[in-house]
Amino acid sequence: MTMNRRTFNRKLAQGVVATTLIGNMSLAYGLSDQKNKKLGIALVGLGGYSRGQLAPGLEHAEHCYLAGIVTGTPSKEKVWMDRYGIPKANVYNYENFDDIANNDSIDIVYVVLPNSMHAEFCIRAAKAGKHVICEKPMAISVAECDAIINACEKAGVKLSVGYRMQSDPYTNEIKRYVKEKTFGDVKYVSSDAAYNSRGYPGQWRLNKKLAGGGALLNMGVYAIQSNIYGAGQNPISVAAQEFSTRPEYFKDTDETITAQMKFPNGAIGNMMTSHNVNANRLFVSFTRGWAELNPCHSYGPLAGRNSRGEAIKFPHRSQQMIQMDDFAKHILTGSTNFAPGEMGKRDMIIAEAIYRSIKEGGKTIPLNLGEMGIVRV
Repeated sequence: MTMNRRTFNRKLAQGVVATTLIGNMSLAYGLSDQKNKKLGIALVGLGGYSRGQLAPGLEHAEHCYLAGIVTGTPSKEKVWMDRYGIPKANVYNYENFDDIANNDSIDIVYVVLPNSMHAEFCIRAAKAGKHVICEKPMAISVAECDAIINACEKAGVKLSVGYRMQSDPYTNEIKRYVKEKTFGDVKYVSSDAAYNSRGYPGQWRLNKKLAGGGALLNMGVYAIQSNIYGAGQNPISVAAQEFSTRPEYFKDTDETITAQMKFPNGAIGNMMTSHNVNANRLFVSFTRGWAELNPCHSYGPLAGRNSRGEAIKFPHRSQQMIQMDDFAKHILTGSTNFAPGEMGKRDMIIAEAIYRSIKEGGKTIPLNLGEMGIVRV
């Protein structure tokens, strides 16, 4: 039986390779050079996040590497090829992107485009037989999230959302406190995720057609996520308010949103997100103490403390590197997918409920996430 590396990885991820074949192929892996042990990632979209975070992270990743690029700007091609040693055969544009199906050196496609383009390119990547990482937010609607999930399931490829915080040790320390009841039961959680975007009026994040929303779909997903892992449960309801202090600048998208959540265990949550203020904090109040991360959502180094006077501190490592390595390990070994597509869909359900609450004057919107089979926090 003939099986190349790409085919083997996909079969392994699907759990359909015979045990003896896995053993033989694993031995072959052990004899190959270090790069061939890694999964190749192609970045779709070469903006600031790819340039400043993802590509540098991939230089130090253990289980994946930068294998290709997809860009709509021809002038970027040679710069990236020279900087990262990318062969011309692994360079694509948005028109010939589907040809990536024939490239065995690319295993994963990471979509890093404006939000309104996520669904199209995630679905095209899945149809090309590539595993998919979709940058947050997963899409601009729940319907688009479903379309991405269905396309990946139909193609038999793995899907992850670019939630770097799910792989971050600070996040996971808070999760440990909650799970182990280190300070008792959670009673209240508050999260702020915001930055001041003034000075860049032409950015795509202020264009609703490209972004799908404003602060909520950009920074707000971090606040939604940290409220959830801080409470240790998915919310059962949400109510929200919107504030606009600079309508001449935020003409098309939301500027500042606050929201309140209720959880099945009786805990309550509060979140704030904005494109007009700077805020970056998570606070969790337990029955016997508290824990705080501040800063909480930035690229790091992060910082934290608890009511015992202990500092929460870990060696700084690239969150993007850890995130992509975790997904590569998931593909190769079946380890946990820390940010599956269902998590991205859950957050879009909550975001849509927040927008609905605002539209209806702050009305409390019930959430039935458990009935949808969305249980991961």
